[in-house]
Amino acid sequence: MEKISPQEPARLEIESISVGYNGAPVLQDVTFQIPHGARVAVVGPNGAGKSTLFKALVGLLPLRSGQIFIHEMPLGHHLDCVAYVPQRSEVDWRFPVTVADVVMMGRYGQMRWLQTPGRADREVVRTSMLQMGITELANRSIRDLSGGQQQRVFLARALAQQPHIFLMDEPFTGVDSTTQEATLQLLDHLRQQNVTVLISTHDLTLAASRFDSILLLNKRLLAYGTPQEVLTPEYLRQAFGTHVLKLADGAVLVDDCCPPEDDHVHGSSREAE
Repeated sequence: MEKISPQEPARLEIESISVGYNGAPVLQDVTFQIPHGARVAVVGPNGAGKSTLFKALVGLLPLRSGQIFIHEMPLGHHLDCVAYVPQRSEVDWRFPVTVADVVMMGRYGQMRWLQTPGRADREVVRTSMLQMGITELANRSIRDLSGGQQQRVFLARALAQQPHIFLMDEPFTGVDSTTQEATLQLLDHLRQQNVTVLISTHDLTLAASRFDSILLLNKRLLAYGTPQEVLTPEYLRQAFGTHVLKLADGAVLVDDCCPPEDDHVHGSSREAE
């Protein structure tokens, strides 16, 4: 594997990918490019393929067709430059490990086989915990934390990885206001570092106000561009049906008749976002 300079921002190119589980594909023939340092909101209804896309980008799901390029190289040729923060529902929080141990996991990709963390690794971990406001939790067990605290721990772990691409799957769902604010501050920090960021969210108003571009999915790529180009009545109806209301102040509401489901469906290999 070729090591990439951490100063070099990552261009992400997706070419005609199809991804699925045991049954029919969840994503079909998706193509787009994300420039260096962009901040992109990935939106769409439950089951649209948002989490599936992220898992494909980190190699957790194989491609049925198409290709993914990072730094103009096929997926797998870069060295640990993509950080992924999954939905909280996918993590087994009963595992007996401390906050500091979890954040240190973000450094493992930078170490040789059986190498122990050095001073530089410990400093990155300390800085990452400070960034997410969890320094005082360092010796606490991850299972004893609140949902918002657990989310900030996983954000700190991803930050400690010093990635070029940062993927966050529904980081604003079910967390407290402190965690939401810390996440928004992290977005600003990553922009200053010229890190490419993709976040999946159900909050279309947040997507419109805080992101450069919006990628609208529903099994296929429906639209990709600025919020003004994507959040149109036509595209929103294609994605969400008739459950969309655009308010006079520009806010966008989605009346999803069913509550968001966990991406993990027990007893099934099918995605339900």
